[in-house]
Amino acid sequence: MSIQVNSEGVSASRVFLPADQAHPNLLRFFIAQFPHIEAAEWEQRFGDNLILDLEGQPLAASDPYQPNTHLMYFRRLAREPEIPFEEQILFQDEHILVADKPHFLPVTPSGLYLHQTLLNRLKKKVNIQTLSPIHRIDRDTAGLVIFSVNPNERAQYQNLFRDRAVKKTYEAIAPYSEELIKQLPMTYQSRLEESAHFLQMAEVEGEPNSDTLIELIQANKPWAKYRLTPGSGKKHQLRCHLNSLSIPIKHDQIYPVLTPYQEYDLDISKPLQLLAKEIAFQDPITNQARSFTSQKTLEF
Repeated sequence: MSIQVNSEGVSASRVFLPADQAHPNLLRFFIAQFPHIEAAEWEQRFGDNLILDLEGQPLAASDPYQPNTHLMYFRRLAREPEIPFEEQILFQDEHILVADKPHFLPVTPSGLYLHQTLLNRLKKKVNIQTLSPIHRIDRDTAGLVIFSVNPNERAQYQNLFRDRAVKKTYEAIAPYSEELIKQLPMTYQSRLEESAHFLQMAEVEGEPNSDTLIELIQANKPWAKYRLTPGSGKKHQLRCHLNSLSIPIKHDQIYPVLTPYQEYDLDISKPLQLLAKEIAFQDPITNQARSFTSQKTLEF
């Protein structure tokens, strides 16, 4: 099966047709499977040949539902937020591509973002449709993201993160705290779980499942620049840990207070002051020692 790509360089998504469902035709399946998308949009996608079988052949809305099969479909957005910042490619060979991501740019398509994502921008730039991120950073965070080039090698790179064989170092601007700085360097540990609001994580009682080494780089009251080395990879770990220490990261829109979500008219004047600065690992394919450093800097 070849990778299907539309005229704008966006790869198709796959969907499975389960055996425990029954639908009169494919249109009714897509309407039921994706209730947040209007029926008229699915009708238009069928009409525009954006629903395909695995051989890349267009399907009709009236085609029968066939359980235990996969289909492909293309996403389409009527409107998408524009991200006026550019990513940089720091390294590329036949195995990996290392990108320096700007603030506000999502790594992969989701929600309101399709073309304005690091993945699809890079696919257009280097014309490699098999690119796939082997780890993620938040949309709000800037810095290093590594992509696998060859699908057959992707799992070996992803296993490095699973096995904690990757050293990642971040930088953050947060309030200066005389009392905390006296304790640095320190390793902060806590148990992080999903909170009642899906956007926020919360510290709860119990055995720690996250740890972060916190070091002071420079002080410039009322702010300080910190080096953060996570030992684990929990969602929002660095943002949660600094917030729990009463030094929330500058311009954080989620901790301590969740601000209203901006859909299209983004305020790009206050980027989160968190940067994925360095990453190092032993390459499982070439056996080389790899080390990369972001060229971006924070407001300090």
